[in-house]
Amino acid sequence: MLQLKRNLLSAALASATLLMAAGAQAQDAAPADQDATDLDTVVVTGIRAGIEGAISTKKESTSIVEAISAEDIGKLPDISIAESIARLPGISAQRVGGRAQVISVRGLSPDFATTLLNGREMVSTGDNRSVEFDQYPAELMSGVTVYKTPDAGLVGQGLSGTIDMRTVRPLDYSDPVVAVSGRLQRNSLGDAANADDDGNRINASYIGQFADRTLGLSIGYSHTELPIQENQVGLYEPWRETTASGDNFRNGVPAGVYFSDGIKALRRTGDIERDAVMATLQYRPSNDWTSTLDLFHSKAEQEDTANQFEVNLSGYNGVDDPDVLTLDPRINGNGTFTGGTATNVYPLVRGMYRKREDKIEAVGWNNDFNLGPARVKADIGWSRAEREELLLENNTQMIPRPQLDNVHLSYDNKDFSQLRPGLDYSNPEQLFLTNTIYGSGYGKVPRVEDELKTYTLAASLPAPQALGWLSDIDVGLNYADRQKQKTQPEGNINLGAQGDTPIARDLQYGLVNLGFAGVGYIPSWNVPAAIARYMSFEPRDDLSYLIPKAWTVDEKLTTGYVRANIDAEWGPVGVRGNIGVQIQHADQSSRANYWDGTRPEGSQVRPIENGKTYTDYLPSLNLAFLFPHDQTLRLALARQVARPRVDQLRASLEFGVDTTTGRPGASGGNPELDPWRANAFDISYEKYFGNKAYVAAAYFYKDLRSYIYTQTNDNYDFSDFVADYVPAPGEPPTQTRGNFTAPYNGQGGKLQGLELSASIPLDLLWAPLQGFGVVASASFNDSDIKIVDPDSASSVGSGPISLPGLSDEVYNLTAYFERGGFEARVSQRKRSDFIGEIGNFDGNRTLRYVVGEDQVDAQIRYTFGETSSLAGLTLLFEASNLTNSPYQTYAGTKDRPLEYIEWGRTYLLGLSYKF
Repeated sequence: MLQLKRNLLSAALASATLLMAAGAQAQDAAPADQDATDLDTVVVTGIRAGIEGAISTKKESTSIVEAISAEDIGKLPDISIAESIARLPGISAQRVGGRAQVISVRGLSPDFATTLLNGREMVSTGDNRSVEFDQYPAELMSGVTVYKTPDAGLVGQGLSGTIDMRTVRPLDYSDPVVAVSGRLQRNSLGDAANADDDGNRINASYIGQFADRTLGLSIGYSHTELPIQENQVGLYEPWRETTASGDNFRNGVPAGVYFSDGIKALRRTGDIERDAVMATLQYRPSNDWTSTLDLFHSKAEQEDTANQFEVNLSGYNGVDDPDVLTLDPRINGNGTFTGGTATNVYPLVRGMYRKREDKIEAVGWNNDFNLGPARVKADIGWSRAEREELLLENNTQMIPRPQLDNVHLSYDNKDFSQLRPGLDYSNPEQLFLTNTIYGSGYGKVPRVEDELKTYTLAASLPAPQALGWLSDIDVGLNYADRQKQKTQPEGNINLGAQGDTPIARDLQYGLVNLGFAGVGYIPSWNVPAAIARYMSFEPRDDLSYLIPKAWTVDEKLTTGYVRANIDAEWGPVGVRGNIGVQIQHADQSSRANYWDGTRPEGSQVRPIENGKTYTDYLPSLNLAFLFPHDQTLRLALARQVARPRVDQLRASLEFGVDTTTGRPGASGGNPELDPWRANAFDISYEKYFGNKAYVAAAYFYKDLRSYIYTQTNDNYDFSDFVADYVPAPGEPPTQTRGNFTAPYNGQGGKLQGLELSASIPLDLLWAPLQGFGVVASASFNDSDIKIVDPDSASSVGSGPISLPGLSDEVYNLTAYFERGGFEARVSQRKRSDFIGEIGNFDGNRTLRYVVGEDQVDAQIRYTFGETSSLAGLTLLFEASNLTNSPYQTYAGTKDRPLEYIEWGRTYLLGLSYKF
């Protein structure tokens, strides 16, 4: 199968090469303007309309861009906007919860890209800057443009790329339009516990023009209910070498063997409900003034429970004698524990509950008007994101204590690892809420708020006549004020006065099947209701280890730019592009509290605030050489920056003094970070066939002048921290310098890549193939950047690793057919292994090796023609993840698995109607 897919892609790109040669010959035989005239008279719809719209955007841009264009109102070509973006050349997605959620551009992590909505930078419900794209319904977007090279006028640009999502402009349409659609959705894993396997999507859009087409209004609404069904086996991290004694001794396992201290199997069930509204009001009384007001609102609620069977293998099983737990191991030639029998373990059956509410609101008002010879733009924007979570767990075991069991283990790096217990855990009356090895439960209440205000004033002025190669000159000023804050109260969930207790039948959801992992059936229950009835939970944020988890980061970014736009002819070659410089002045600061255990009780919570200012000068050049036969050669040079991750800028830290040496130490964030900086070179060759087809080859090179690493400064000045510290009798004098582990700017490196892409309707090669076509791309990335001491590196080791998010190879292939109202397409998205950045059990960001993914989706549609009584009606069937591609992570080498997850296939059946 893998070879077949590679052959398909190779065939597509080979066809592109043949098409290039054939097209050049055909254009030699026909006047250049004949094709353009013919293309203007052709009306295309459906798949081809979206493809040709995207090709037109790519062709007309002065930068190197990739684009997606809606096939019709509310019809981007994929189930989610993230999946549509991930099919573009040089772009890849990472799945979260079975959905493409975060986007990597050109092999760099999502932190290096910036996301815009209608040209304005957007906030994020995550802990950092990277936007979670599943918050933005594809049905409300008219298109997406990914800028791979910046120009001086692109405010909010990223280092790897800039993703600009666009909504409808109502005055771009000649007539009113109403479009509605509905889909029913089902997951192949089936229902379980209290969660169904079905969902739905309902969308409605209206576009209208009024007052003699001086006023336009567009409104879109999207409602989505998605089932959450997941099978997972996970192993504890990190994998560590066992020792003959001490903390890493494991009874029965020889020293020097890589071993994970536990394993779990779970079925996650739940649902996501999202409502989103988009509206645009556009007023154009004349060509001299256009005023546009954009509104966007999205609210999503996710609720799920992981019903989990878990075994701790660390040597302590919750009873007094740790040596009672023994292992009969199987060890492979790489020194990795691959299975065996764990004797006298005390398994847990756990309920892990999560409720997450996300809300995003955005308002933008743009005025574009003529002021004498100048075209002036005034724009203001405001966006706000909120995330509230409730994370709860409670633990059950068989009692009286202990009910020891023997569990047979078999680890697999290509399928679900197995953990087969000897006892039956399916009877809820035999399982008691009790104090276990992990206590009786734990809870967290994280909250994130992100607010961004932007103000832009820009003007376009005619270029002096003496500079005939310039068309106009743009100048502008943008001010952005952003504040992001996070709090995370936590606490133990304690048993009530009744003590150990089974969970009553009225709180039970029924049995879930963990047979995929060899466990069999276990109970599932209403976790919040069980806590409310039998337990107590009082989260707090004033304990020493919780205080550093709260922080606020403020950023004020002032951006000025000058851009000269080039439009000239050098003999038979047309030249378009721009040259300019952008100046960014950043004022960043953070405030938080830290715990100082050296101070008297009552004064141990101490405030801390820090920050810095810096200015960057970002020159850029984009040139597009327009050669005969619709050929374009693009060159780009730029200095680029990406601001540090927000959590890296936090002021919060953990501080203490070693009472045996008097040496202070701390770890935390660093508000004095400089941004990532890079010098970039791009070159792209593109051959177009009107707006019908193109083939392209692009090369990029980025010289990252700096990178941000977690490092330890062993000579950090703690004078302000220890100024009032008085050592206890017998303690050594307190030193003023010690170790501070935090993010620091360090040496960068090189990143380069080759991107091949083609979009070909096959009737351009052979007329009988009318209606058939392919869109294909292949990206090959390479970097010499090595992260020596990666942050949260427990599963990638302490040695040098490659850039997070970087896949050496990324492939995309879509084959489609469209004729007579019938549309069909099959799409494949494939990427090689990479290092992913993942939220771990503690809610912190950690690095793990992720096995490359290979996902196949398919769609079939039929639209009734204008002569039919059902004109405007479209019937559709869609399927995603047809191969049920798993999500796999591992530690160091693939024989040390961490997660193996299946989310199943998703099927959608629906209809849409436009009138």
